[in-house]
Amino acid sequence: MRVLVTGATGKVGGATARALLERGDEVRALVRNPERSQALLPTGIELVRGDATDPESLVKAVEGCELVFNAMGLPEQWVPDESVFDQVNARGTENVISAARGAGARRVVHTSTIDVFHAERGGRFDETSLADYPKGTAYERSKQRAEELALAARDGIDVVIVNPAGVYGPTPASSISFDEQLFEPLIRRRLPALPPGGCGVTFDAAVARGQLLAAERGRDGERYILCDRHVSLRELAETVVDAAGRGWVPPSLPPRLARVLASAGELVSRIIRRPPLLPRGQLHFFLWDAHPDSTKAQDELGWDPTPLEDGVRAAVDALRAG
Repeated sequence: MRVLVTGATGKVGGATARALLERGDEVRALVRNPERSQALLPTGIELVRGDATDPESLVKAVEGCELVFNAMGLPEQWVPDESVFDQVNARGTENVISAARGAGARRVVHTSTIDVFHAERGGRFDETSLADYPKGTAYERSKQRAEELALAARDGIDVVIVNPAGVYGPTPASSISFDEQLFEPLIRRRLPALPPGGCGVTFDAAVARGQLLAAERGRDGERYILCDRHVSLRELAETVVDAAGRGWVPPSLPPRLARVLASAGELVSRIIRRPPLLPRGQLHFFLWDAHPDSTKAQDELGWDPTPLEDGVRAAVDALRAG
């Protein structure tokens, strides 16, 4: 089967492209820079130059593809111009769905996020808890809008939505990740303090399995949460240090101090034009600290979560090898 993956240089798209290649599919990846992308993707994947924000560039990419995995997007929680979130995450998704429909593709699996759901702080949620109000950050709102546009644009093509929790793992990626922001600094003892709170986490290979299962068994128009488990950031840090056999678990910042530092960091970032160490949007997510329930994906798709210790060990081993 010929399959297109957008966002193949990210954690989710990269893991999905690898899983498809291992399964024996003919895999095509939409990339903005084929030369640079070669370093992140295995041989055997066809690289097609294009951009989800440029509808004309998608025509060649989707040609002849029966299945499309739309995993592209801006995962960052801070950019100098917040309108970029809507342009890429929302309008880019609409362009991909429309191009897939025009090319006669059978199904699109759209990668969203757990951020589109509602729960009280520290509460539990599942797919029935879709937020019916604009969420608190530009990133979250762009992902909400992306889902709306994806479902509205399908018109004859199946669209299945997967909603991963925070993704980590050994898949090489050009985007930010837990591995780069948390795991490696912990191991190298370069992280002075932990953010407060916690979140749901998912191993990248587990997300890839969920993507393929959603393509095979998911119901049109349905959402499927992919979350191995919920962890506090302290528990995650302890697991990383234990797996590495070195590093340290720093103290956790009080929430009030973390908010002050995040706000100050963004003010500095607007001057130096570099991302802050702890964006307010990311802190907002950690302090939400909600518990995703992946029962639906397990029951309907046959998806199995990855034990935290196994996933973290694989991620740490990859950091050592790198």
